[in-house]
Amino acid sequence: MSAASQPAPVAPGASINEEVFYEGGPAKGDLITNLLFGLTLIGIPFAVGALVRALWLRFRITSRRVEVTGGWLGRDRTQVVYSQIREVRSVSRGFGFWGDMVLVLSDGMKLEMRAVPRYRDAQAFIEARLKGGSAAKSSGTAGFGSDAAA
Repeated sequence: MSAASQPAPVAPGASINEEVFYEGGPAKGDLITNLLFGLTLIGIPFAVGALVRALWLRFRITSRRVEVTGGWLGRDRTQVVYSQIREVRSVSRGFGFWGDMVLVLSDGMKLEMRAVPRYRDAQAFIEARLKGGSAAKSSGTAGFGSDAAA
């Protein structure tokens, strides 16, 4: 068999049919802002946290799953497929240039993603996959002021 007839190599854990939306680390603005804030005595812990995030935190959002690699030296890896996600919550940071996201899973667990660049686009991408997977998923949820508890 010649090299031209062999299929292209695929990254470990990836599928041929996966479309990668975002792959990379946290927002650079988060690191810069916290390093500047770290010049004060109060801001040193925030600067250390941002530095650790910049070194070892990586996000991978594809058409099939969300993967977060982090922890000490980047040894912890969490993968969540869209069928496990019940809700996506986000909050803006850095004047809206980046943000924090929380993926609420169907078993009640939460996956936090800090300093996600283009977080609004990422949230819209994830929510589009959630709605595409099951359209009637949110019909039984109860919000504030609903009579579900009565």
